[in-house]
Amino acid sequence: MASILEEYEDSLSRASFPSQGLDPDIRHSGFINASLETEIPMFSKQRIDFTPPENITSLVVCSNQLCMSLGRETIFRIDLVKADQPNQVDLGRKDESRVHKLFLDPSGSHLLIALTTNECFYLNRNAQKVKTLPKWRGHQIECVGWNKFIGKDVGTGPILVGTVQGHIYEAEISTATEGGIFGPNLDQYFRHVHTLEEETGPAPVCGLEIDRGYGNRYCVIATTPKRLFQFSAKITEGSEQQGFSLLFNQPADTLPSIQEFPGNLGYSELTVYTQKLRNIPVAFAWMMGNGVLYGNLDFSRPDSALSDLQVWEYSSTNEKPKSIVLTQFHILLLYPDRIKAICILNGQLMFEDVFTEKFGPLRRLVKDPALGQIWIHTERAVYRYNVKHESRDVWKMYMSMDKFDLAKEFCKDRPDCMDMVLAKEAEYCFQNKKYKESAKCYALTQNYFEEIALKFIEVKQDDALIEFLLKKLLNLKQSEKIQATLLTTWLTELYLNYLGTLESNASQKKLYLKTRDEFRTFLATQKNKDCMINNRASIYELLASHGDTEHMVYFAVLMQDYERVVSHHCQHDDYEEALQVLSKHKDETLFYKFSPVLMQHIPKSVVDAWIAMGKSLVPKKLIPALVNYSQSAGTQINEAIRYMEFCVEELQENEQAIHNYLLSLYAQFRPDSLLSYLEMAGTSSNLIHYDLKYALRVCAEHELHHACVHVYRVMELYEEAVDLALKVNVDLAKSCADLPSDDEELKKKLWLKIARHVVQEEKDVKKAMVCLSSCNLLKIEDILPFFPDFVTIDHFKEAICSSLEDYNQHIEELKSEMEDATQSAKRIREDMQEMRNKYGSVDPQDKCTVCDFPLLNRPFYLFLCGHMFHYDCLMQVVVPNLPTYKQVKLEDLQKKLGSTSQPSKSRSHTKEEDNISLGRSQQSHP
Repeated sequence: MASILEEYEDSLSRASFPSQGLDPDIRHSGFINASLETEIPMFSKQRIDFTPPENITSLVVCSNQLCMSLGRETIFRIDLVKADQPNQVDLGRKDESRVHKLFLDPSGSHLLIALTTNECFYLNRNAQKVKTLPKWRGHQIECVGWNKFIGKDVGTGPILVGTVQGHIYEAEISTATEGGIFGPNLDQYFRHVHTLEEETGPAPVCGLEIDRGYGNRYCVIATTPKRLFQFSAKITEGSEQQGFSLLFNQPADTLPSIQEFPGNLGYSELTVYTQKLRNIPVAFAWMMGNGVLYGNLDFSRPDSALSDLQVWEYSSTNEKPKSIVLTQFHILLLYPDRIKAICILNGQLMFEDVFTEKFGPLRRLVKDPALGQIWIHTERAVYRYNVKHESRDVWKMYMSMDKFDLAKEFCKDRPDCMDMVLAKEAEYCFQNKKYKESAKCYALTQNYFEEIALKFIEVKQDDALIEFLLKKLLNLKQSEKIQATLLTTWLTELYLNYLGTLESNASQKKLYLKTRDEFRTFLATQKNKDCMINNRASIYELLASHGDTEHMVYFAVLMQDYERVVSHHCQHDDYEEALQVLSKHKDETLFYKFSPVLMQHIPKSVVDAWIAMGKSLVPKKLIPALVNYSQSAGTQINEAIRYMEFCVEELQENEQAIHNYLLSLYAQFRPDSLLSYLEMAGTSSNLIHYDLKYALRVCAEHELHHACVHVYRVMELYEEAVDLALKVNVDLAKSCADLPSDDEELKKKLWLKIARHVVQEEKDVKKAMVCLSSCNLLKIEDILPFFPDFVTIDHFKEAICSSLEDYNQHIEELKSEMEDATQSAKRIREDMQEMRNKYGSVDPQDKCTVCDFPLLNRPFYLFLCGHMFHYDCLMQVVVPNLPTYKQVKLEDLQKKLGSTSQPSKSRSHTKEEDNISLGRSQQSHP
């Protein structure tokens, strides 16, 4: 670092910046901000803490590699990453030759040392000794065009070399083949490819730049003191190593592009700006006789890569620049005692730094293409400039040039500047009657809202005002709900007014449709919907006041206010559309509400929609929509029956009201289907879903006797069923009479009813006899009273004979049963007599079958089969296996015995004596 004394001396060098005041044409936007200009200097200078032992004759810097020539024969190298480890290489020359120029490739690996004796040396970054380039001898090297696309650490690849004599040579240096059998072969080749001329003949080649554009198209820019040449050609991919001969060996009629200027300094210098080391350059600057030619580089152009050319002319003084460097936005010119920075956007002087004469005049200005640092050297000192925020004021320049997109690009991270640019752009568009573009810009500024809105109202630009409000609405924060509500309401009003104006003008049909779509998009935006959902009443009022029913329906759909939508369609007799809305959104409540109206006009479609809804609808709640049609037998009723059948058959609906209503519809309009429905429902009252009494009343009301008979049967009212069935036919009555199978008395009674009807009403004796044979409970004598007195017995002869035969057979059966009973009684008396003579005996050693203790120790039971049990043992075994009711009965008997018998001991003794005496008594009677 510099010492305190040196810093004091450096402070004597004055750096001046032109005034950075704001453009007086820029209106204040209302943005509350701090000062825009309290920033560090754009170009900050630092003198390197280095005192050269000899004068510096030349200096180059690339990729942090700094090389300088000191005196006549010393090369001083510094890796700026390791600045404390400099390297010094001697040329080893004892003659009067000195270094003319140094050339360092962009990677910092290859250093060319041109001497004033028309010789050239090569020094690799990894080498400590220079190498002679014998093929280069005899040429005064003035410039080198490096091939940054092919060059490597061990070789330069094909490069171009320009000489003072005006010749361009193609050469290549490679260390990979150095040290072969026949000695070093460092310079691979060195061949002439072209000569640059001016009007007086060959002229020195002052600058060379090699670049590769798109599609493998190469371009070479070469300069002389007065002319700039362009050579371009497409080189096949993979053949780049073969060199640049194709660029220069073109047909004679294909001349290179030339730029020529009259002034002549005797020298010129070419510089380019590249964003990154190996990227394609985007701009150039050429310092020549009467000024600096600068512009953009576009290698996609077929004729010339130079575009947007401008010339910055020198001042009228005789002072001319010595060297030039191009940055992104500035041209830096080096004079003997100062450096100037010219803005390439407006050609204004932006920076000037004057040096003292202590270290000698300024010699050379160079730039490190990799890091962007700028270096200056005198004979005794080296300076470095760091470029900070070079684009800080670019936005202002672009803004003054009305290039607002570029201005915004360079103030993205500076909201105060961005606000100024937007305000200026908005005003510019407004003045040029580009109202929509102006509105978009105004919406992004902090200008007063009311002022801007009034501007558009005054010029009657509703579409621009709408655009402004839309952008403002979009930029509101989530918490600004009141502002959002006001804006959405105002926008709705503006849209409706604008649409009304356009609709009345037939020539504005396309604009009307476009605006209508924009309005609908505005309404449908989720953020706007969330805002309007609590303000929907106001929006509805606006739509109604304008009579815009189309958008009222559209808005209602967005708000999911389907009731309003369906109601609107119904009021306008658009029932199909109303049903379509119901079917699409599947709102059960709305189905229940609007089905009565829709069923009056489109019953089939409504029932189809109900069926499509399936179990989502409660059929019971749809009955009111169907009841209105119960008095007519038209299509509507048929559709009602269809839906009720769907509920019963498909949905397996068990609701009694559904079944009752279907039954009533059948009874009224489809009596043929009623009996099938009743039979399908079954005959078990517990499994039937309709009301039996209601069904009986409906069937009776419509005189459907057969159906009534079925209901009576289900209700087990068999007498009523038979009575009513006899009005239909006897067979139906017979089927009813057989139902009470477990009540023979009732069954006989029912058959007697049938027989009486057959005899008395139909007067058909044969049928009566059939009835007699159909029921085995009836006898001829049961039905004889029903016949009139004048009926002859011949009609009953067979029946009477059959009856007498039955009686005779029955008497015989009774006789047989009596004989069997007599024999059974006789056997029982014999068994009883035999039982009296049976006995059993107990020996003293006999034991209880359960506990295996002596039997005579306690009361016991003796069975004639041989089993013996103590009383208590038998109770323990038998009682748990008895049913509950028998256990209870046994306990009662024990209680009764206990209250009437003697104590157990005396009772046991007495019983034992009784048993013994009984045994003795039985033994005495064989």
